[in-house]
Amino acid sequence: MEYLKRSIEDITVEAAKSFKAILVTGARQTGKSTMLSQLFSELPYVTFDDPFLEEQAKENPNMFLALHEPPVILDEIQRVPELFRYLKIECDRREKRGLYYLSGSQPFHLMEHISESLSGRVCIIELAALSLREIQGDSFNKPFLPTTEYILERKKTVRKPENIWKVIHRGSYPELWANPQLNWQQFYAGYVKTYLERDVRELSAVQDLDTFRRFMVAAAARTGQMVNYANLADEVGRDAGTIRRWLSILEASGIIYLLEPYTSAVLKRAIKTPKLYFRDTGLAAYLTRWLTPETLAFGAMAGNIFETFVVSEILKSYSNRGIDYRYCVSYYRGRDKLHRKAKDGGMNLEAEIDLIIEENGVLYPVEIKKNTHEKASATSAFRVLDQIPEKQRGQGAVVSLCPEPGLLRENVLEIPAWYV
Repeated sequence: MEYLKRSIEDITVEAAKSFKAILVTGARQTGKSTMLSQLFSELPYVTFDDPFLEEQAKENPNMFLALHEPPVILDEIQRVPELFRYLKIECDRREKRGLYYLSGSQPFHLMEHISESLSGRVCIIELAALSLREIQGDSFNKPFLPTTEYILERKKTVRKPENIWKVIHRGSYPELWANPQLNWQQFYAGYVKTYLERDVRELSAVQDLDTFRRFMVAAAARTGQMVNYANLADEVGRDAGTIRRWLSILEASGIIYLLEPYTSAVLKRAIKTPKLYFRDTGLAAYLTRWLTPETLAFGAMAGNIFETFVVSEILKSYSNRGIDYRYCVSYYRGRDKLHRKAKDGGMNLEAEIDLIIEENGVLYPVEIKKNTHEKASATSAFRVLDQIPEKQRGQGAVVSLCPEPGLLRENVLEIPAWYV
């Protein structure tokens, strides 16, 4: 199977020179162990998918590490949390860097053990599924910003996909792109089955996997929307508390991302509910039964799936540079600004900004539309950010299916999705 070069490879190699341990984490099937095996092919490789090795490490961690001298790759490390305190001891007694190369899914679950045992000794690298840049073999590696400077630099290497909806529908898991003959439905059917039977059971005591599967379908149908716990609870037949817990399972295992709203004391009428995004558009399409790119492109969920794709690509552009995007992305929805005159008086309107990227005290607003051209009025909500005294509003953009980048109005660009 063909190996697809990953954008974060250089950061991983550099981190191994500075830290005693490297942890590559992310959702199942994003290529964590494949990348480590490719970058450090000379190192011995141990996977805890092997029940015998898993039992050895759990029963006698000290002896296990003695039998597997570093440097060594330890895959599926989340299966043996007992090993972490012994890894700490080994890291502390050795001076050399690049001792242990760890990989594992369930990133948030892993963080508990890392913070307790390997804090300051490990570099944590989040490996997302493939970005469009990686699929196309594009070496451009700058994080996305809706600025003229970014567009001019991006233009040097960018290539428009033959059919963007085929990319969105196919999804972003490496195996699907390394093996073009792989059946799409069979892959995702196996992915969901494995995820339910392994990750869900390990992360939480969910007994009724059929109901959890229905919950996944209901969540996928709401990608790109604000979370409505009561509505989800009614559809699935569970209480809101269970829905919150199950959403945390999806987030902990890298299936979804909950985009938090922008908070400021000035924005008193902002909605505080997070927005739900599936990390992989192929999985969202599979769960909601959009079985071809054509039906997806013209279906009722096209707008939400397109927004999900763009948000996911933007997040990948940051994580692939080792940047924790959780501290720099948000969205806004509320009634803080828009006030339209009506015949019987004024009327407050709800305004929304799909994504706000913050960098160095500057807020860059982004609207996401699947149209080939958008009106400037779609960005009127951007002005709400001018009310925040301690921040500056930077250039904004509409990311769409327009053929070429251009200026929509002063300080607002229109950018094709493949420029992300």
